[in-house]
Amino acid sequence: MKVDQATVWSGRYAGAGDEYLFGTAPNKFLESQAHRLRAGWTALSVADGEGRNSVYLAEEGLAVTAVEISPIGLHKAQRLAVVRHVEVDFVLADVLTWAWPVATFDVVAAIFVQFLGPDERSLLFDRMRETVKPGGLLLLQGYTPRQLDFRTGGPSAVENLYTADFLREKFQGWEIIELREHEDMLEEGAGHRGHSALVDLVARKN
Repeated sequence: MKVDQATVWSGRYAGAGDEYLFGTAPNKFLESQAHRLRAGWTALSVADGEGRNSVYLAEEGLAVTAVEISPIGLHKAQRLAVVRHVEVDFVLADVLTWAWPVATFDVVAAIFVQFLGPDERSLLFDRMRETVKPGGLLLLQGYTPRQLDFRTGGPSAVENLYTADFLREKFQGWEIIELREHEDMLEEGAGHRGHSALVDLVARKN
């Protein structure tokens, strides 16, 4: 049976009340890539959730579009943007059916977008590859299968997790600037907290 992602994520975001499930600070990996970003660039935050990453990119001076399936997540993201005095083009849509613009964004951020199984993920990765401009960047962080030992966040299905070899294959033909598996402590609200098994990818479209 197909999972109703809008209902699932709305339930999770609503369950956090006025708090933010993954906090309001940007993802640490994304923040570490600030030196690669340029004010005025166009950026897309994929499955943006409650807005912590899209708002951060806007604070860095980028023109940001954020796609999110949950109305509750989107509402909280809009609230965060107001509080932080930035503008983001928030789009309520399913990333699998959204009309992705082709060769449009200078940077695409895909942070813990691991709610999809292999078939749907292949479609999502196709769309992400297409939407980046030639010369543009993909900034991606996910959990590796070792995360199942830690259980400090992320999906419980091993097929939804990434390895460095998997990502290298999926983005073959791109310039791989950074690709590493590592472990780190995450403190991203209640949703991602504790010792975690991670993989980071920075890739440039040729």
